[in-house]
Amino acid sequence: MAETKKISDKRTPGPGSREAIAWAVDAVRPILAEPPVCFGILGSGLGSLIQQLEDPVYLPFKDIPGFPSARVTGHAGELVFGYMAGCPVLVQAGRFHGYEGHSPDVVAAPVRLAAGLEISTLLVTNAAGGIHRLFPPGTLMLISDHLNLTGASPLTGAVRPGEIRFPDLSTAYDGVLRDLAHRVALESGIRLEEGVYAGLSGPAYETPAEVRMLRLLGADAVGMSTVHEVIAARALGMRVLGVSLITNTAAGLATGKLDHTEVLEAGAAAAPQLQRLIRGILARITVDAV
Repeated sequence: MAETKKISDKRTPGPGSREAIAWAVDAVRPILAEPPVCFGILGSGLGSLIQQLEDPVYLPFKDIPGFPSARVTGHAGELVFGYMAGCPVLVQAGRFHGYEGHSPDVVAAPVRLAAGLEISTLLVTNAAGGIHRLFPPGTLMLISDHLNLTGASPLTGAVRPGEIRFPDLSTAYDGVLRDLAHRVALESGIRLEEGVYAGLSGPAYETPAEVRMLRLLGADAVGMSTVHEVIAARALGMRVLGVSLITNTAAGLATGKLDHTEVLEAGAAAAPQLQRLIRGILARITVDAV
């Protein structure tokens, strides 16, 4: 396990602060056998992807300065360096959510950490409710665009070094990487849809009226994460590829009670298909997506 900085004789940096990010970079760098090509964020129920990494090295959040503990079921709470399809990657197993009381700066802290490690590509996954009627549970949806309906942004406040004040989000999700994902899916026989993700603050599931509103706004799926991480990544000049796993049908579109256990079970069931997709992307990302 990597050693972390000794901070007993110093002021502990606030979570998500510039100082905390700098210290976190120093804490994580020793576990990297080589520079990662990609930084991955795993959503609820998708932690089993970690088991596919070769030569993994684990670093719990508690050993990273300024990182809170993961408190949501299905989120391990650790960074892992390893290899998938020969590609060196750094993976965040478990994320921080605004509904836990974290500020957008804390939510986006791992992305800023990745940028500090000079990682140029973000692969973000999430569990989402399906709004599009043709996206049943188990569907993999490539994110083409998003709606940030949280009412907040990780870019609020002073401009951080290396970030753009007004990043262009018209192409927030990289078109070349999306084309690569579609090619891999076609070659692998994986059904891969594409659509718009709506990010809400949570932590309650949406009402049927809210789901009808989201559909009118153009959303195909809805969740409680991702948008702040993507905004920060684009402000840092990182390329982004996003995949939503539709784990349940949104409220009002099907009978039955919504439950987080359903999300975890759907994630476990669809994990092998998502693993094949990600493995195929990583095997070709440095060749095809330049």
